[in-house]
This record gives sequence, C-alpha cells and structure tokens, in this order.
Amino acid sequence: MELELGGAPAAGDLIKDVGEATFMQDVVEASQEVPVIVDFWAPWCGPCKTLGPALEAAVTEAGGKVRMVKVNVDENQMIAGQLRVQSIPTVYAFWQGQPADGFQGALPASEVKEFVNRVAALGGDADNGLTDAIAAADEMLEAGAIDDAAQTYAAILEEDPANAAAFGGLARTHIAKGNTDEAEAVLNGAPAEISDAPELEAARAKIELARQAESAGPVTELRAAVDANPDDHQSRFDLAVALNASGDVQAAVDELLELFRRDRDWNDGAAKAQLFTIFDALDAKDPIALTGRRKLSSMIFV
Repeated sequence: MELELGGAPAAGDLIKDVGEATFMQDVVEASQEVPVIVDFWAPWCGPCKTLGPALEAAVTEAGGKVRMVKVNVDENQMIAGQLRVQSIPTVYAFWQGQPADGFQGALPASEVKEFVNRVAALGGDADNGLTDAIAAADEMLEAGAIDDAAQTYAAILEEDPANAAAFGGLARTHIAKGNTDEAEAVLNGAPAEISDAPELEAARAKIELARQAESAGPVTELRAAVDANPDDHQSRFDLAVALNASGDVQAAVDELLELFRRDRDWNDGAAKAQLFTIFDALDAKDPIALTGRRKLSSMIFV
C-alpha cells in the first residue's frame, strides 16, 4: 500500500471491488498485515445501498488501520458459497488470513462505526510506550531467560493491565516451563475485552499443541502406517501431531494439507482445524504460516 506523504492512504488503496480472481490476494493475504472488511452485496439489495456507504465512511475515517473490499454475490457466487453467505448484506472481517468478526443485515451508522473500530483494533493500537519492553521480554524468552521474561511481562501488566501482548507472553513463559495449566490460568485472568486478541489466541494454540505433544505417538511407527496405507487418515493426523511435537512444523503442515486434500470433511474438518491451531501458534509472518495459509486458502477457494 502506497502512502501519500504526510497523509492517509489513498481511497483506492482502502476500498475496492474484488472478485474470485483476486480474493486471496486482496483479502486472505492482505489481512496478514491489516484487517480487511468484506462487504457482500448485490445491486438489487436495498439495505446494501445504505450499509455500503456507511462502511466506506467508517473505513475511510479509520485512516488506514483497516481496509474494505466489496464482493458482488451475483458475480462471485463461489466465494459467497464458500463463506456460507445466505443473505445480504453480510459483512466479514478477516484478520491474519481468516474470518475474525462479522454480521448480517443493515446496522445503524453508529454501530457500523463501532464495528469498524473494533476490527481496526485487531491490527494493534498505536505505540503506548511499552512496545520496546514487550520486544525485550520476547527476546529474553527466545534466548531462554524465562524468569527474566516473566518478570518483564508482569511489570508491563502493572503499567497496562489490558496489554494483550504481555498476557500472551506471560502465558508463553509458563508453556516454556511445561506448566500448561498455569499458562491457561494466566489467559483466563485476562480482561474480557482482550479475550479474543491475537496474542491470547496464539498462546491458547501453543497450549493445545503442548498438550497434544504429551501423548504424541512415535514418528517412525506413524510414518510407516501412512506409507502402508495413504488413506489411513487417523494415522496421518497423528503423524502430523507427532511431527509438530518433535519440532518439524513444516512436515506437520505438509501432512495436514495432504489430509485436507484427500478428505477435507474427515472427522468434522479436523485437518483444517489443526492447521489453524498451528498457524495461530506461529508468528503471523512466519514463512511456514504464510505459505501454509496460502496453500490452504487455495484449496478452500477452488
């Protein structure tokens, strides 16, 4: 996105009409960097004519913290079907490659603005002076200085009791020590208004994966079972769990993508759910997460 010097992003960068050919690029991939609101509409839809302009005004006012795309359901029935759009107007908010919020029907302008502001907040607020401290604590944790990191996260929470990054970081220090129950208790103690923050979702995903690792089977035996019968979906799923537990995240993602390709509905969509758990546990810009989300999305939207 190109920025005008000293100003907000150009309107053409913030709001655009998209179709099936560019949906992945303009929504799924773009939402890795900034939240994207998708307005499903049609020319014959009366309420759409009121909601659309209200959304556009609120998105423009947000000044680049959120983008908006408009999808004509008459011309893009495949996308509407994939996202189970049953009536219009329907609005989805995408963040980091997946739907994160939404509503159906027209809303008053005040509620539209609240929705857009809520979506914009998914991408993070302005620097509140604690960003450097969070980065320092993250580096401590990465370097293995778990106790120092925990103390820093705790100090940040004393300054900002609703700091999602600090809550997520503090939970990760417990995960690093193998204390998943304590990590979960930290997340449960977070304020309700940040309970769905990406940092907390990432920590929850790490907890789930850590608990799976405790009962993961032997990679060698599971690999042999899959090689003997490629349609043994349970063994392939268990192999992915074991690979992730052993630290081979890329191989785990590859096995889950193959399972999704073979039978996306197996075990109530377990492969897709497990992939999202792994992606959520990784940094949003991790190459494994970025490539994996792109591959999964290409399978979903075809």
